[in-house]
Parts: sequence; C-alpha cells; structure tokens
Amino acid sequence: DIDGVGHKYHLELELEDVLDKDSTVNCTAEVLYHLGNKNIAPDVQFTLEGELKNTDEADNVFYNRIKSLEKELVAENIPDNYGNVSPEMEPIHLLAWVASGYVIWQNSTENTKFQLAQIKHVKQVKRSDEYLEFDYKILLHEMLTQEIIPWQMTVLWHPQHGVEVTRDSRQPKQA
Repeated sequence: DIDGVGHKYHLELELEDVLDKDSTVNCTAEVLYHLGNKNIAPDVQFTLEGELKNTDEADNVFYNRIKSLEKELVAENIPDNYGNVSPEMEPIHLLAWVASGYVIWQNSTENTKFQLAQIKHVKQVKRSDEYLEFDYKILLHEMLTQEIIPWQMTVLWHPQHGVEVTRDSRQPKQA
C-alpha cells in the first residue's frame, strides 16, 4: 500500500513463447494500481531475463500474404465454437491477442481479469501506406464475473513497427 497513491505489486513470473511452447523467459514486474480512479491504466515496469523467439520471418510471410490479397480480408468467429483456429487465421488471431492485451491493460483494475475470448468479426481496411489496418469486434471474457464484453478496436500493424491500437471502445451487449 502506498498512502494516497494506490497498491503496488511485485511479480516474478515465467513467460512462455506463444509460438514455441518450449521457450520461456523469466520476468519481473511492478504494477501500480492507482487509488479510486478507474480511468487511469495501471503503471507497469518490467524486466525480461533472456529473449523470446524471433518472429521476423513469420511476420514477413503474413504481411506479404495480406498485402497480396486482391480483396480485403474479412473473417468471423475466430476461434470457432469448438476452439479451433485455422492455420491461415492464426496470425489474425495472434494480432488480436496482442492488441487486446493493450485494451485489457488500459481498462484493468485490481478487481478485473480480462481474457480475449473470440474475434466476432475482423475486416481489413484498405490503406495507401505500408501499414496493415484491421477493424476488430472482439469478445472479452471477464473471468471474475463471467461477463462477456463486446469491444471494438482498430489495429495498425507493420512487421518493422509493431502493433498500435488506434481506437477502441466497449460496445453495448447484443440481445
């Protein structure tokens, strides 16, 4: 407890590479949740001991495949209702997973535990520059309340520049 400021947590954890389950790195982090203000994202400071697998080759293959499509990519329900993600949609799923991590961080409190449940809809947006842009409609699972929360996010990505969430908003629940 930090009087008048918030609660600070010191974490020690092992991160597993999503693409190479045998590859792990140790991580230490300090997370500060601010008192009373739900509109301030937690402050996070972290250190990694080691490096995760380099994804440059896979990133470039995905980038070139999407850039060469004649029509913009559109897809729904990733993963499907049985938890399956087709190999050609795996990069789209991983991109949503990374981008949703930003959304989750920005909207987390000490009393939430969000997880990406599903991409309901994704549509590539045509651009004239080198970036790829996707509009995602995702479902976040709030693990503590079991609530499923629809969320919209617009994501820019380029293999050399990384991921940026340019817009995001919680959506009203569907009946």
